[in-house]
Amino acid sequence: MQAGKVIVVAATLSVLAGAAWAADTAPTDVKFVDNAVSQSLTGKPGDAAEGAKVFVDRKLGNCLACHQVSALKKELFHGDVGPSLDGAGSRWKPEELRAIVTDSKHVFGPDTVMPGFYSLNVGVNVRKDLVGKTILTAEQVEDVVAYVATLKE
Repeated sequence: MQAGKVIVVAATLSVLAGAAWAADTAPTDVKFVDNAVSQSLTGKPGDAAEGAKVFVDRKLGNCLACHQVSALKKELFHGDVGPSLDGAGSRWKPEELRAIVTDSKHVFGPDTVMPGFYSLNVGVNVRKDLVGKTILTAEQVEDVVAYVATLKE
């Protein structure tokens, strides 16, 4: 094989291997061990600044509808259904936070009101156009995990 062709083949294989590594974990393939998900859903760390945006966005995470966070006091309508997340980054490890955000019902049980944001186990009476879809993407979950992990005591 000519040197130029070898380089092209090697580069192509490198790109394909990178693409396979970078693929998001499917919701049905998430591995829970002791109420934790140790592996990133995207293969990379989340972005805390983006996670804060998802956290407060009413069309995405809408986490403030149920939780209070002092660092976000400028935002309106903090809820009190769930616990305050002040200090959550000190109470839970990132892999535990990932499990909670991914599928809280797996962690807290089927009666929790917190939705599974990266789960297809969403119950009954789901709008037909949303069947088989998650609330957040794998990247958004990783971003929220990165943000909540910054909330230290």
